[in-house]
Amino acid sequence: MVRLGIILGLAAFAFYVFTLVNVIVTPPSRVRALPKPAWVLICLIPIIGGILWFIFGKSRPGAEVRLTRAPDDDPDFLRSLGEEKAREKRIRDIEAQLSELDDPDDTPTTK
Repeated sequence: MVRLGIILGLAAFAFYVFTLVNVIVTPPSRVRALPKPAWVLICLIPIIGGILWFIFGKSRPGAEVRLTRAPDDDPDFLRSLGEEKAREKRIRDIEAQLSELDDPDDTPTTK
């Protein structure tokens, strides 16, 4: 039991040191939610501070802010509208052709 306590203590200390170093070397532009000095103080709380830092404080590389465009500025959206209108026109044309081919009095034809 004592060995487990020592191992967990060393792991907690390593996590504590890793978190503090990570907060200190992270550029301010990659820090979220609070200013960097506040995160240094929060990370002085063992274990919990580190967990909070990695969940809420540090931005992830793939989590860049993506600017959204208005639908009328988005060429993909405008293209999809054009394709949809063309598809609807083709359907109406085919329906018109089929109605012209139908028997006008709806009686079955015999051969």
